[in-house]
Amino acid sequence: MPPDFDDDAPDLATPYWQKRAAKATVQRGRPKLDNPKVSTTIRLSPEVIEYFKAGGPGWQSRIDEALRKVAGV
Repeated sequence: MPPDFDDDAPDLATPYWQKRAAKATVQRGRPKLDNPKVSTTIRLSPEVIEYFKAGGPGWQSRIDEALRKVAGV
């Protein structure tokens, strides 16, 4: 570190910061959903896939929406 460098960062190796870090709650990734989707494999005709993909990004969600409508859920 150059001598003229002004370091405002605390020394995280001190017992005070070690204790605080040990108590900290770590949250990684996206928040958990109440009703997450289930990953599965399904075989569909190429024409169906082509139709939904032609609508651009979100085609899998549109298939899900269509199936939910047909299922009445």
